[in-house]
Amino acid sequence: MAQTPLVSRRSRMRQFFRIALRYWGGETRWHAWALTAAVLLFVAAQTAAAVGINRWNRWFFDALEKRDVDAVWATTGWLPFLLGAAALSMSGLVVSRMLLQVRWRENLTRRLAGWWIADQRYYRLGFLTKEMTAPEYRIAEDARLAIEPLVELAIGLITAFVTAATFAAILWQVAGAAEFTLGGNAIVIPSYMAVAAVIYAVIASLGAYFTGRPLVARVARKNEMEAQFRAEMTRLRENAESIALIRGDADERSSVGESYGRVVAAWLRIVRQQGIIALVLNTNGALFPIVPLLLIAPKFLAGTVTLGAVVQVVAAFSAVQAALIWFVDNFIRLAEWFASVTRVDELVEELEALDIGTIMEGDTRIALERSDDGAIHIDNLSIAHSNGRIVVADATVTVERGAKVLLAGESGSGKSTLIRALAGLWPWGSGSIRVPPGQSIAFVPQKPYLPRGTLRAILLYPDSDRSVADETIVEALQRCGLGYLARRLDEEEEDWDRVLSGGERQRVAFARLLLLQPDIIVMDEATSALDEESQAALLSLFDNELADATLISVGHRPGLEDYHDQKITLERRPAGAHVTSRRLRKSLWRLFRSRSAANEDNRPEAE
Repeated sequence: MAQTPLVSRRSRMRQFFRIALRYWGGETRWHAWALTAAVLLFVAAQTAAAVGINRWNRWFFDALEKRDVDAVWATTGWLPFLLGAAALSMSGLVVSRMLLQVRWRENLTRRLAGWWIADQRYYRLGFLTKEMTAPEYRIAEDARLAIEPLVELAIGLITAFVTAATFAAILWQVAGAAEFTLGGNAIVIPSYMAVAAVIYAVIASLGAYFTGRPLVARVARKNEMEAQFRAEMTRLRENAESIALIRGDADERSSVGESYGRVVAAWLRIVRQQGIIALVLNTNGALFPIVPLLLIAPKFLAGTVTLGAVVQVVAAFSAVQAALIWFVDNFIRLAEWFASVTRVDELVEELEALDIGTIMEGDTRIALERSDDGAIHIDNLSIAHSNGRIVVADATVTVERGAKVLLAGESGSGKSTLIRALAGLWPWGSGSIRVPPGQSIAFVPQKPYLPRGTLRAILLYPDSDRSVADETIVEALQRCGLGYLARRLDEEEEDWDRVLSGGERQRVAFARLLLLQPDIIVMDEATSALDEESQAALLSLFDNELADATLISVGHRPGLEDYHDQKITLERRPAGAHVTSRRLRKSLWRLFRSRSAANEDNRPEAE
């Protein structure tokens, strides 16, 4: 991966903070500012405790140098109070820091997750870009890795600044100036210990920056490869049955191995770079305690400072040095943090692009409008892929209220894409779709979604909390051939998606329709897992209980025309599928079969 240009990094940071800093505005601002004030208060308290301990060191060692027993014991008496103050300030800082991390992450996660889930963006995002891997991981994990270290790094930076300023003043006051003769001239360097600390920190920081700069891109690459590896494993788990049935183990093992090989390669590049950084950090760690001793030793030997002053100066120099090389000590964490910020910001960019409709060249979108006559009108509709390729060209169709329409065509002609456009999930194209206002619409996919929960909650999904009488639910189950499940309505929550077969899941979808009684129903291969007799029983609902609903269904199986009044056919052409529509005649045989199915469907079925 090419190294990210500096201007791009700054842009990423600005975009991330534009979203993240909203925690300090709106409804959460008072809570956010209270936690921020608590953190700053404990940072100040911790610094004050550190200054107190630094001065205590001088008093104690001066007393030891003078062999003043009373002064030693008097100084020792202050130690419990200083240690208690330090412990309380550190404990308070830890608690306030963690609260700020949790609440800030909660705010950002709620914003991202709500944005991603609303208006079916979680679905449409998959058509926007093939490079967007695991958006759920970016929300759940990268948002955490962008917030939690940021709080710690910000507190560390503030503490470093306050510590450097405070202990630099101590160095200025205690160590005094360095005086020496060079070429017969007396040279005086005021506050030489503070100046030396700054020069040393600058050298160490520059060394860490230039050796660690390539690490940012390498960490970002590693995180991307880790995400792809997790996505590969998730895909394997979700398609486990299909893979097992066709004995795809060897191919999947090879694919997983290649994916993890890319993870290992990315990690090895990081290991090599961290080895170089470790050389700089370890050299600094070895020199860290020696430099102040060498600088203050001439003054102590000359008798111009006491032993206590030496201990105080060395401790103050170390504090200043630790503060000034904060960047050195945290460079690796900064690289990890920025990589997570980049991944969160990429997700934000894609969601914004999805909202403003800049996906297709020319910025054209399908208009969703109101129909005033109760019918569904498709006017001059052209549907395109996100790359601009036309799938359906210039379709104009009217679906009257209560009509039963069969959508047919060879595979790849755009039937499912047309269904997505009707659902408002596919905005890419031109023309308009007019739908009657105030009418409820239900969509039944080939594989209905069954969330975890009780069977009652699944049947009432997506409004699982609404009140429906048990008799009504049991009647819907019996009508759809699932009467044997009635006794399990309120059993413990179970993974029904695995318990029920494909045909049973499709029957559940029809039971939902009976309970919901929608005005418009759009189905996509909704009976593909059923035998013809079961299909006839369920489709008979549209001549009985659901006779008033407008139906648009996609299907290939023979005999489907008998249950529809109108057939829309998509014919594949180079410039996009051509749409034709024709009326179907209701047959007496269809009506007979519908009534028979309605009368006989209450018979019990074996589990």
